[in-house]
Amino acid sequence: MIDLKLLREDPDRVRASQEARGDDPSLVDTLLAADEERRSVVSRADTLRGEQKAVSQSVKKATPEERPAVLEQAKALAGEVKALEAEQTAAEARLRQAHLAVANVVAGAPPGGEQDYVVLEQVGEVPTYDFPVRDHLDVGTVLKAIDTERGAKVSGARFAFLTGPGALLELALVNLAMAQATEAGLVPVIAPALVRPEAMEGTGFLGAHAAEVYKLEADDLYLVGTSEVPLAAFHSGESLETLPLRYAGFSSCFRREAGSHGKDTRGIIRVHQFDKVEMFSYVALEDAEAEHQRLLDAEKQFLGALELPFRVIDVAAGDLGSSAARKYDCEAWLPSQERWLELTSTSNCTDFQARRLGIRRKGGGSVATLNGTLCAVGRTIAVLLEVHQRADGSVHVPEALRPYLGGRAELTP
Repeated sequence: MIDLKLLREDPDRVRASQEARGDDPSLVDTLLAADEERRSVVSRADTLRGEQKAVSQSVKKATPEERPAVLEQAKALAGEVKALEAEQTAAEARLRQAHLAVANVVAGAPPGGEQDYVVLEQVGEVPTYDFPVRDHLDVGTVLKAIDTERGAKVSGARFAFLTGPGALLELALVNLAMAQATEAGLVPVIAPALVRPEAMEGTGFLGAHAAEVYKLEADDLYLVGTSEVPLAAFHSGESLETLPLRYAGFSSCFRREAGSHGKDTRGIIRVHQFDKVEMFSYVALEDAEAEHQRLLDAEKQFLGALELPFRVIDVAAGDLGSSAARKYDCEAWLPSQERWLELTSTSNCTDFQARRLGIRRKGGGSVATLNGTLCAVGRTIAVLLEVHQRADGSVHVPEALRPYLGGRAELTP
């Protein structure tokens, strides 16, 4: 949730942020009204409680003749206080509902929608090949690394088995990512893939993308689409004494991919289940921008170690998730489609998620949360197989991955 102090002092900035996102700026006025209503009710209730306390104390001093009238007055005031407290509870509920409806305030993101990103840099050259380029599914099928037909037979569309070198490649990528994260001082975490509704709401995943979330109705639990969710909720309701806190979480992830029919449905680029290593940081709010750069640098280091050509984009305001104030994506080259494909992203959520989750900073000041994908395994395998393919059907193994693949320098049919 946004800071209500910022809302009161600079509502035009919040309205401008809503407009930049393509969201309804009138939600800001609804929130302002709900905030004012709650403050008014609280003030009236406090005043009335003061009067009630004074009358209650006067009962002891009242004469026998005065006592019945004073007691009647105290009883009436108690009824009024009770009614106002009920009104306060209702006002607080309306305030929370209005508060949850307003997205984080954009900070530095380019204006516009999905296509209005700004390319910040490109690392490496787009590769060329002197043979017909195959897509990752064809390469993976020849290697006996990917089996989508049996995945569909067992689980339905957009599921796959990783077999043989595919399975080993996944484990190698996860181990490389965790080794890099550990070396950088992040605490490794195996995170739950099922979370309570409060965790999903607190991280902002029950808003515009709620249709993509799997829910287990019988248990009132959600399957996460990223370990950002359990890592953000890890310290929910806590007062943090030492910052920064940095984690690297591994989990399976699940997404319905609603509305993406016909888009990257071949192979393992856009599937319902995948594994991911996600970085997550808790820092002082004033350190959030520097931490954002730190996470981006880690993603660039990982993609560089995989010898992949990639570019970094500054995501436009209209394409940000509700929790993010700013987001950078790293997109790798996908030869079969001759386009850039998002492999990692990192978002600065400022103090938005921390407020929702009741995370405080001991001694004062605000806590910022930031997330960054270090390795989305399925997509990374897809790009690796395509970029490093050879004419004979073999695939070059980047040097950084070889220690995790028994020293193998290539994958062969």
